[in-house]
Amino acid sequence: MALAGLAIIGESINDSVPSTHKLFEQNDINGLKELAKLQDSKGAAYIDVNVGSNSPEFMAEMIRTIQDVTSKPLAIDTPDFETAKAGLEAYDIQKAGGCIPVLNSIAQSRTEMFDLLKKYKFIPILMVSEKEENGSATPNYTVEETYETAKAMLSEVKQITDITNDKIIIDVGIAPIASDMQGMTKRTIGSIAKIYSDEMFKGIHMSVGLSNFSVMLPPKTKEGLPIKSSLESAFLTMTMKTGLDMVIGSVKRKYRILEEDHPAMLCLKEVLELDGLEVLMRVQKFYS
Repeated sequence: MALAGLAIIGESINDSVPSTHKLFEQNDINGLKELAKLQDSKGAAYIDVNVGSNSPEFMAEMIRTIQDVTSKPLAIDTPDFETAKAGLEAYDIQKAGGCIPVLNSIAQSRTEMFDLLKKYKFIPILMVSEKEENGSATPNYTVEETYETAKAMLSEVKQITDITNDKIIIDVGIAPIASDMQGMTKRTIGSIAKIYSDEMFKGIHMSVGLSNFSVMLPPKTKEGLPIKSSLESAFLTMTMKTGLDMVIGSVKRKYRILEEDHPAMLCLKEVLELDGLEVLMRVQKFYS
């Protein structure tokens, strides 16, 4: 059962997932359809479609293929303008019950994607974990940098279209906690809270790629406590009350709101007070 108040964009149909990449390579249409149906049945609000470096035509084919077996709206996931355009062109709003797709994602280094809003209706994900600086994408390392990027991107999209906040998603980005030497977990959690507190962003949705948070971690502790879903649930427990209402994640994970004294909550709270190598040591202590 999905966690109340949290919409999941099912992450499985993504070329970066080795098993899905193999399905793409083998043109295993039935396998891809089964992935879509599984995510639908497990409660995904949207189904992500990322075809990697495959052609725009391949993206269009995948959109049509997946819409043959699910009425859930899709998230067209690509940094490439032409691939995004092909996906939007192929998307059938009627098959999705009148729901428009999500476009994942638009960063300051590729704001030409906003031009697609002049022709197509979609919910843009604004990626604010990086900014454009001196002609190139540069990571944001602080809450303030992330917040300023979010303000700039929201202002830009509002200049192009009359889109309302409830049709926009902001993704502040999330880093693996197991290798967080730069305080990115603090940045993520702090940025969500700061954006949520600003009236400029009232009604806006916020999301992260949640599975990134627990990569490189073993599945369970010695006592059998599930590590990945526990730490991800601790993250959700902290951030859903400050505006996070969507994730790109796995429909197989059992996300839940944790008690304040749950071991994963205690770990995450302490991580927010630590820096550098001490963060890694605290996470290691949790899972070992």
